[in-house]
Amino acid sequence: MSEHHDPQLAEPAERNADDVRTNWVQRRRDRVYNEIMANRRGEYRVPTWVLATVLGLIVAGWLGLILFT
Repeated sequence: MSEHHDPQLAEPAERNADDVRTNWVQRRRDRVYNEIMANRRGEYRVPTWVLATVLGLIVAGWLGLILFT
């Protein structure tokens, strides 16, 4: 009698902590890579110059509070 291998009925392989960590790291790398590629294609939501301007205004506001208070 020949055995038929059904992937849905197969037992899942045991995973150890190193496998889980490696898979997490790989998924994280893939997410970062995909985000970078989307940004290079121009699919970002807020332009970098807007973020830089907002950061500059926040820093200037803090400096103003410290120096003029």
